[in-house]
Amino acid sequence: MQPVVTVGLDGSPESLAAARWAADEAEKRKLTLRLLHAWPLLAPEPTRVPSEVDQNYWAKRLVHTARSELQARHPGLSIVGNLVADDAENALLHAATESEMIVLGSRGLAPVESYFLGDVSMPVVARAERPVVLVRAETPEGAPPAPASRVVVALKLHGSSDDLLDFAFHTAAARRAPLLAVHGRSVPLHARVPWGVDRDITEEITRDAQKQLSKALHPWCEKYPQVDVTDGIRLESPAKAVVRAAEGAALLVVGRRKQRPGLVPHLGPVAQAAIHHGHCPVAVVPHD
Repeated sequence: MQPVVTVGLDGSPESLAAARWAADEAEKRKLTLRLLHAWPLLAPEPTRVPSEVDQNYWAKRLVHTARSELQARHPGLSIVGNLVADDAENALLHAATESEMIVLGSRGLAPVESYFLGDVSMPVVARAERPVVLVRAETPEGAPPAPASRVVVALKLHGSSDDLLDFAFHTAAARRAPLLAVHGRSVPLHARVPWGVDRDITEEITRDAQKQLSKALHPWCEKYPQVDVTDGIRLESPAKAVVRAAEGAALLVVGRRKQRPGLVPHLGPVAQAAIHHGHCPVAVVPHD
């Protein structure tokens, strides 16, 4: 199967917002969009029965309605519907192996009602082999749209960041958007003095981090010369630095370590902060 952008649908406003975001992204990347709805009680197809007794009726209607809306917005986009008689988490994790990315609705810290947010989306984010993008519900109708021009990527500067940077640069290039690379680093205790911080120490920390950041970005800037790249070193907790940098962004890209055999999958503090406190779509990219 050719790579696709897969979005999980459950009928919630968040999943519909995710579908609209995914359609835009699929069109920019020239990929097929797959609308996936998973439920263990779906009947095997074909179900040659009247709609009033077809137990798949509402699932079909959900996918059909979303597909009709998205096709009207994107006439040239290839869109396929996919009903899967399986647990949603299993279906999405399998879909990730065939997809460029998985897109899901997110409610941040709001009460959990959608099965894609609590029981499903977080395990998928932590275990998927490909990037997972979480999208909040869209701005209420009539409210002024927030500015969303740049892609922001959070970098740790230790270990490999190739998968993370590949996704961030590719996305920025597809969107023709500038890229902001951010590194947050807490001020160490030995740099703190009664009147604030030792300026000499913080300047040395900043220079060292700037060299590492420039070195990490250099090959990707050469590969994607069309992308306008800026970088920033922020002397505060990485989680706080990333959330602040993402204000008004089109997309925030953060990383997570790939799952190691025998270990329980989990997300680091930066990814957790981005998912729960960021207001823009958040892409969580697995990397070595």
